[in-house]
Amino acid sequence: MTHTHIPSTHDVAIAGAGPVGLFLACELALAGCTVLVLERAATPDSPFKQLPFGMRGLSSTSVEALDRRGLLDELEVPQRVADPHSRPPGPVARRQAGHFAGIPFHAEDIDAARWQRPPASTPTSLLAEMAELEAVLERRAGTLGVHIVRDTTVTGFDETAQGLVVHTTTGSIAAQWLVGCDGARSAVRRAAGIDFAGTEPEFTGCTALVDLAGAPLEPGRNVTERGMYFQSQPGYVMLQDFDGGAWHDSGEPVTRERLQQVLRKIAGIDVMVKHVHRATTWTDRARQAATYRKGRVLLVGDAAHIHSPLGGQGLNLGLGDALNLGWKLAATIRGAAPPGLLDTYHTERHPIGARVLDWSRAQVVLMRPAPAERALREIVASLVGTRDGSTYVAGRVWGIHTRIDVGCDHPLAGRSAPNFVSQNGATLATALRDGRGVLVDAGGDEALAAWAHAHRDQVHYMMSPNPPGVRAALVRPDGIVAWATDDAVDAAAFHAAAARWFV
Repeated sequence: MTHTHIPSTHDVAIAGAGPVGLFLACELALAGCTVLVLERAATPDSPFKQLPFGMRGLSSTSVEALDRRGLLDELEVPQRVADPHSRPPGPVARRQAGHFAGIPFHAEDIDAARWQRPPASTPTSLLAEMAELEAVLERRAGTLGVHIVRDTTVTGFDETAQGLVVHTTTGSIAAQWLVGCDGARSAVRRAAGIDFAGTEPEFTGCTALVDLAGAPLEPGRNVTERGMYFQSQPGYVMLQDFDGGAWHDSGEPVTRERLQQVLRKIAGIDVMVKHVHRATTWTDRARQAATYRKGRVLLVGDAAHIHSPLGGQGLNLGLGDALNLGWKLAATIRGAAPPGLLDTYHTERHPIGARVLDWSRAQVVLMRPAPAERALREIVASLVGTRDGSTYVAGRVWGIHTRIDVGCDHPLAGRSAPNFVSQNGATLATALRDGRGVLVDAGGDEALAAWAHAHRDQVHYMMSPNPPGVRAALVRPDGIVAWATDDAVDAAAFHAAAARWFV
């Protein structure tokens, strides 16, 4: 798409057309904003988005978000359900549901009743293909009027009285806001002068599709005295070489000879790499932006935080950022945001990002090949193998324990909302599909109904005869419970809570 086909100015320019940038573009366009996405790659095609490289685990919160925007039905991922609570009858093999530092936890050991939230109506986790997810999001973005320009890299920006002038390798465009979804080496973050501090890597990871011969590798994940290697399906190999990230940071390509040398060192056997089809390196470098917002510039996804891909939480963290930011930025652009609403993007998401980085660092400690860490790993493995351990780790990995401070102490407040059902059978998930919030009311409270009517451009009113765990609840457009009560509604308390999110 050329510049002659797009308007001269936009509400928001987004750098990066990965799944996080596209999801944010959809959120903004759903709320009526004009959005331009600038992507440095000429095409969306990449061999590293294809199987097996392109498989990612979607957490509970990501699955719910896609369902609430009507995107889950467009994916084939429901056919790859990893939900531990839908076992067929009869004896079945124990199913690995995930891992922590390579230590598996199993579906049969997870007790969802211990999680402090009502059961969700969507799976707790799904496997998704990156290429498919991007295709679905790009298709949705197109139907919402988002403009996508490829083979264009953001190089900087200037602030003006009217907003921003964003400079790219193919020209300059005007926008009110600029969002960096352009990855760990974010040009937007650098241009904004936002610090990106953290910890340096301990290892180089390598993921490769290869032809092997010679001594066979042990299947599964193997921690040795020299590192870790993992073989799942034939020819698909992942390894971790504790070299301080030197191999990755050198920029040296993954040659057959180098891969064979490192694999033999870690495995301790004379495995032969005959041919490398595809390979990429990565590290456990962990950094986080000092702020997710600086003036009219915001950071989302890997531009705001990077960590090792252990546990596959990077995509979910980025999608959560986009879901949190989208409605807040859109309300700000429309002039429908209470004071300070946009600042809550940083205050809510930065602590969550920090926790994920520490979760990643903790896994690295347990994967070190030194004797002390190997001993600690055995202790943690025995804990993860218990019902309490599996339930806790699964809750962390799948985002079940995520809770933000919304100024209300009800057990549901700050958590992803249950899929409330209205008196006519409609669900919360379907009510959220147009990007508005939802006020759930079990008793037909006249004051609640009047408030919802006055704010009908921002909130749906849902009469729900038996909402689980509450008398009434206010749900934000991102599906987070902003306020809830089990008792008769205190009108003053409700209006004070609602004024934090809606005007």
